[in-house]
Amino acid sequence: MKKLLLALITLSLLSLFVGVGHLTFSDLLSGDSQAWSLLFTSRIPRLVAILLAGAGLSIAGLIMQQISQNRFAAPSTSGTIECAMLGYVLSLVIFGDGNNLWLIFAVSMAGTLVFVQFINRIQFKNAIFVPLIGIIFGNVVESAATFVAYKFDAIQNLQGWAVANFANLLQGDYELLYVALPVAILGYLYAARISAVGLGKDFATNLGLNYQQVLVLGVVLVSVMAASVVMIVGRLPFLGLIVPNLVTHFFGDNLRKNIPLTAMAGAVTVLVCDLMGRWIIYPYEVPISMIISILGGVVFIGLILRRQNHGG
Repeated sequence: MKKLLLALITLSLLSLFVGVGHLTFSDLLSGDSQAWSLLFTSRIPRLVAILLAGAGLSIAGLIMQQISQNRFAAPSTSGTIECAMLGYVLSLVIFGDGNNLWLIFAVSMAGTLVFVQFINRIQFKNAIFVPLIGIIFGNVVESAATFVAYKFDAIQNLQGWAVANFANLLQGDYELLYVALPVAILGYLYAARISAVGLGKDFATNLGLNYQQVLVLGVVLVSVMAASVVMIVGRLPFLGLIVPNLVTHFFGDNLRKNIPLTAMAGAVTVLVCDLMGRWIIYPYEVPISMIISILGGVVFIGLILRRQNHGG
């Protein structure tokens, strides 16, 4: 816990002074107006967005894995990201640009409500089927979004929009990511109930819980966080998958205890990947989604191999 916090503070300070724009601590002390303007309009918003996106999406992954009792479930398995992509395409077609965040968010949440209706109607006895239905639903929605994008010659816009990059975030661009705070708080408060739901409908009902209500709450928390991140930043592949797995591996399965640890670990992971993206081909940047894909792919393969070895 202390090591994670120390790493988070150190990397956060480093993040403020790394970039194409020249910014040093001495510039700030000397009262350089351009340095202070760069700090408040670009570097601090970028840092806050990194922290909120990393922490929020990792917590969403932890909740999804607890709900389904499936270590390979992730925030992307609720169909919300694909619904956000459809909302972006509709924004391009209707308004001529993809800047209508409320339309994108509305389509994301509408898709989430449809997914929730699937869950309510099917009445799962085992929540392990939830991410499977989410994957199928998401593939259908993504196909629809891709079809519309091809029809209106917007496929390149769609592909570019989905690539995560913090470079263009300025003050006023990232504030929707503060939704990570209520997601974390509600996840912490409902931790015991969410864990009970993951053990099955009969188990949760015997404890006096409303199984469907808690299941829907968990899916909505995951979906809201996933939609917010993909709208503001883009896709951060593997993040909501690998971070909760690593935290669970080192600290156990206690959801309430793991929420703050997962938040810090997720923020640290995104900070490291973002700094790598800024350094590799400086003064240009590598999109963070590429760095996370490589790192996440390696860790994911390691998790699978480790499971096979332990299973043998």
